[in-house]
Amino acid sequence: MQDLSKIGNIFELQIDVNRSIRYLKTGNGDPLILLHTIRTQLDYFEEVIPQLAKHYTLYAIDLPGHGYSSIDTKAKYDEPYFRSAVIAFIEKLDLNRVTLVGESIGAVLALTVASQLPDRVTKVVASNTYDYDQRYGDGVRRGNFLANFVIGQFAIPYVGAMIAAMENILFLGIIMRGGLRNKRWMPGKLLSEFDRVGRRKGYRYVERSTFAGWKSWNEARTLYAGVKAPIKLVYGQNDWSTDSERQRTAKEFGGVMISTIANTGHFAFVDNPQKMIEIVLAS
Repeated sequence: MQDLSKIGNIFELQIDVNRSIRYLKTGNGDPLILLHTIRTQLDYFEEVIPQLAKHYTLYAIDLPGHGYSSIDTKAKYDEPYFRSAVIAFIEKLDLNRVTLVGESIGAVLALTVASQLPDRVTKVVASNTYDYDQRYGDGVRRGNFLANFVIGQFAIPYVGAMIAAMENILFLGIIMRGGLRNKRWMPGKLLSEFDRVGRRKGYRYVERSTFAGWKSWNEARTLYAGVKAPIKLVYGQNDWSTDSERQRTAKEFGGVMISTIANTGHFAFVDNPQKMIEIVLAS
């Protein structure tokens, strides 16, 4: 795991009374914002930041309740809540000509934010959109048997809280392994950082609340038609989504072409970072 403070500056931005966002800024050029997956943070993009920062002023953010952004245990961590935070971040910094790049829920947010800020967003790269859940944690549960069992228990009141409290780095690693295909395991130092952050007070509430908002990620597709910026829709060959789910999302944009990355899972920016750099720079 890289020391990101050596390749960029780390800031905290108060976006409203109840929320602050940690972010990294580095590079030069038009702004590019990186939006991570559920249960990760800006460090998720450590392998791609140095290269992308040669072409853009890069902003990698911790979504609300994730990483070291503020935690509000009274908030409902659904798609509209996250979307409002990313919009506030862009407006607070008065960013224009923005390229939004997201993975999983970050990909959904890249698209929904673009639909709300057509005058500020000029390009979107959406990788492995997490917009197909039919039950609590559906996508993650497709990763492997243990992920299916553990995330399923999260949905049960009280039991979910107990399971979350018992989570250790091994269980976390096995669950995240379900989103990898090219690599056998999440990089050790990165996984340790995810584990450490997961022990922050209130983090388990955020995790369960984000999964509990599963319907909102599916419903977010209703905003896709409002995206005016060019879209690059990307899926790992071994992403959790089915082909029909991918085609359904593509149809929301008038049948935009899907780019498929061979031998790559849901966590494409970790599983195949060089290919993701190439895709973003070619967009």
